[in-house]
Amino acid sequence: MRIHIATDHAGLEFSTQLQHHLAEQGHDVVDHGPLEYDAVDDYPAFCIRAAQAVVRDQAAGIPTLGIVFGGSGNGEQIAANKVVGIRAALVWNIATAELAREHNDANVIAIGARQHTFDEASSFIDRFIATPFSGEERHVRRIAQIAAFEQDGSLLPDPRAGLEAGPSVLAADSSSFDPEAG
Repeated sequence: MRIHIATDHAGLEFSTQLQHHLAEQGHDVVDHGPLEYDAVDDYPAFCIRAAQAVVRDQAAGIPTLGIVFGGSGNGEQIAANKVVGIRAALVWNIATAELAREHNDANVIAIGARQHTFDEASSFIDRFIATPFSGEERHVRRIAQIAAFEQDGSLLPDPRAGLEAGPSVLAADSSSFDPEAG
């Protein structure tokens, strides 16, 4: 499988280790990150380029996934998700790595390189790569809704549209809403 990766300075050492780890498993690794350490470099362009490459390869029928990482993984996930066709998920344990693929057919994961040891993060990545999309109808339907919004802004009808008072912040008194529940 081809794996596109990107980071900024926060994950540069992690990136080098990860490239070796993935190559040893037989993956074709393409690095979109910096060439050298720069404490003030910016992750958006690196992560967006990796995400664009994932979309291009997938459109060409090449089995491809992406991994973006930085200090927390948050900004990197946001940047990757700006690319049409990307479903990037922030992963922080084995379960989120599996669910990102099984339920969301995520094609990119983001990881906080400063939040985990290399062994932890590489185990999340290995699980992400090994886990297939379930293909269950409900997940396919939800992914299609996200893609439709991405393409033309369409959403399912608002169930509150047309109500006399319009949408409310709190549920009606007769509902099961319990403000004391916390």
